[in-house]
Amino acid sequence: MKKGKLHSICISPERGQLKTEVEQARLIENYGIENDGHAGEWGRQVTCLNWASVLKANKEHNLQVGPGAFAENLLIEGLELVEVGVGGKLKIGDDAILQVSQIGKEDHPSVVTRTLGVTLLPYEGLFCKVIQGGSIKRDDPVEVL
Repeated sequence: MKKGKLHSICISPERGQLKTEVEQARLIENYGIENDGHAGEWGRQVTCLNWASVLKANKEHNLQVGPGAFAENLLIEGLELVEVGVGGKLKIGDDAILQVSQIGKEDHPSVVTRTLGVTLLPYEGLFCKVIQGGSIKRDDPVEVL
């Protein structure tokens, strides 16, 4: 089983905003991250992005951005997320399990593109549903099931 770690957790109260980093969060089954604007009964409850992709974008586009700048919820280190695949599962911490519902999305003008001039989620983002809730915190282990 492949393992990585949770680099950061970010939330925003509404959709269409950059996200703010938090130390810990609660994943709610069939809903998403507590207090996040993307939570709800749909397939894109939680967005995951590879931390290495943010570092690469910083270098290639002369940026200096960190967690939340690409409107992602979770930045994960040490895993090739695109290899997880639709239907694949990620266990975070002791209890929480996400299932990938979609990889990438339609690229449309967004707050990220307007702010940074570059976007990652439409091409590399994992969009997930929470199939088992639990508390998560920075540096928790992330495992492909």
